[in-house]
Amino acid sequence: MTGPNSPQQALPWLIQGGMGIAISGWPLARAVASTGQLGVVSGTAIDNVFVRRLQDDGIDDELQAVLDGFPAQGVVEDIVYKYGTVRRTGSQPYRSLPALTHASTGRSIDAIVLASYVDVALAKMGHRGPVGINLLTKVQLPTAAALCGAILAGVDYVLMGAGVPTHIPGVLEQLSLGRPVVLPLSVTGAASDSPVASLHFDPTPYLGAATLHRPRFIGIVSSHVLAAALAKRSNGPVDGFVVERPSAGGHNAPPRGAFAVDDEGNPRYGERDVVDFGVLADLGVPFWIGGGITSALDVRDAFDLGASGVQVGTLFAYCDESGMDPDLRQRVLHDVKCGSVSVSTSLRASSTGYPFKVAAVAATISDAGVYAQRTRKCDLGYLREAYLKPDGTTGYRCAAEPVDAFLRKGGSIEVTDGTTCLCNGLMSTCGLGQYRADGHREPPIVTSGDEINNIRQLLVGRESYRASDVIAHLGGDRLR
Repeated sequence: MTGPNSPQQALPWLIQGGMGIAISGWPLARAVASTGQLGVVSGTAIDNVFVRRLQDDGIDDELQAVLDGFPAQGVVEDIVYKYGTVRRTGSQPYRSLPALTHASTGRSIDAIVLASYVDVALAKMGHRGPVGINLLTKVQLPTAAALCGAILAGVDYVLMGAGVPTHIPGVLEQLSLGRPVVLPLSVTGAASDSPVASLHFDPTPYLGAATLHRPRFIGIVSSHVLAAALAKRSNGPVDGFVVERPSAGGHNAPPRGAFAVDDEGNPRYGERDVVDFGVLADLGVPFWIGGGITSALDVRDAFDLGASGVQVGTLFAYCDESGMDPDLRQRVLHDVKCGSVSVSTSLRASSTGYPFKVAAVAATISDAGVYAQRTRKCDLGYLREAYLKPDGTTGYRCAAEPVDAFLRKGGSIEVTDGTTCLCNGLMSTCGLGQYRADGHREPPIVTSGDEINNIRQLLVGRESYRASDVIAHLGGDRLR
């Protein structure tokens, strides 16, 4: 294990998973970073999380101090005036930001930069521990703006998965120098060198006098093959990897090659999906192991495989500092303590095409009746697919939107069956679900790793637990 005199002592042995939407918010990241481990905020939908919280909670002293430190005060004044001057009450719908497109400008981009800055700055308050931000490669449109805001706040690490982000190391370098960047945009039907297949972002309007620093970049991968490809093809240094096993929550990589499913429709992973940790070690950069880490023995096993430590999500998802809606969190904890919660790996739930872990929790989208009663709607749009329209312009579609609309845009009927609006569902999971015109609220969806029932170990003699309890349970007192 890594001891106090190890040459890797500057590295955290524990990375707290970047769970979205807002499950890994600044309170959780701050709690973990305060112990010297890597606290991570989720950048997924961070702009709408920010403006909805302004409508619910307004601005307290801590938030005001952070807002006062943002270099572009005109942006602060505009966003606060638009979303923070009037409180939302009862079942009144939230005022949301418009869904992003490649042509979005102004307030839409400003809100991403500011929201990312705010969450990272709040996470870094009151301690010297490391703070990171987690983004999904698949969610392309807000990436540059979210990275800019995080860098302005002094983020220490950037973690990205759900794709192969070979362009991000170079983007981090350019943004840290205050330079404009160009990012690739995947547009179905368009050539990679098409003018519509790129995104441009200029950080200049947000820069202040402070010197910016490039954060470390950690790629989240599912195999040694992807790790090697990312290390070889990236346009800048990759500072480490998190290797997520299929037992991890959220989006999973599909099995490599052709694969079968079990009797419940879960994909079967085989020999091609086994990670060769020797190959990882030969890449010469640190790596952490994620997925199914729920005990001190799991941590010890990771070190024995040559890892610098572990990434842990599920145990933190249900702690007091988690951003999960408190009532929903307590229901899950009760179910775990009094019985068990099953988790399936759905090949249909996510419109991205990636397998997605869904926990069976009453009154959530996992309930077939709740799913059937929900009116299909796509008004947040983070997981929409960009596609080339017949007239040569770029359109956007999502398999979770109304079926007729998806078909009119050239989508296939087969992929709509069982697809869930993760954007609205996960926004409800963190307590910010939209209220519709008839007064009902969007139902939540709970994602967890396969080993969710192992949180029972943290509930002996109590009804809840804190982030510090997770770290102690995993061996923090002995490893520090």
